[in-house]
Amino acid sequence: MIVQIPSEYIVYDKKILNLCRVPFYNHSKGCPNWNKKEGCPPNVLLIDKILDFNKELYIIYTEFNVGEFAEKMRLMHPEWHKHPRQWYNPRRWQPKARKLHAKDQLLAMKTGIDTILSSAEANGVNITDTIKNIGIILKWDWPPLHILENDEYKKNLSYVISIGGYHK
Repeated sequence: MIVQIPSEYIVYDKKILNLCRVPFYNHSKGCPNWNKKEGCPPNVLLIDKILDFNKELYIIYTEFNVGEFAEKMRLMHPEWHKHPRQWYNPRRWQPKARKLHAKDQLLAMKTGIDTILSSAEANGVNITDTIKNIGIILKWDWPPLHILENDEYKKNLSYVISIGGYHK
């Protein structure tokens, strides 16, 4: 999905870069790409130094039903019944979600957008607050509860999100 947004919708601050240093599951020092991968903090520009905020800006997002994917994993791997984290392991579902998102990004480029930031957090964007401005509430509990009753697991969605626009 490609949604044009006013520049005020983009919530950003240099402090967001510090999120990459926050420990998470199996990464006690935060993201292993910090100061190693090109495009990753700390040596990056904030979004307003990359995109022209006086021209059109876009949120490009792809919704991925991670709950349906996890249910397939649960059925394929009954030995994981005590480990729902395995059903929701990003290494299994992210490649498919990213492939779908790449198609959305390509569509955006065909509209004339010349720059897409695939990891806008690395450029100081608070993705949670930014995407909330178009009505999408991200849920950060992980793994999400996998409730079989009434197919509740189908409500478990994940999003791949980019910010697009015109280079400054």
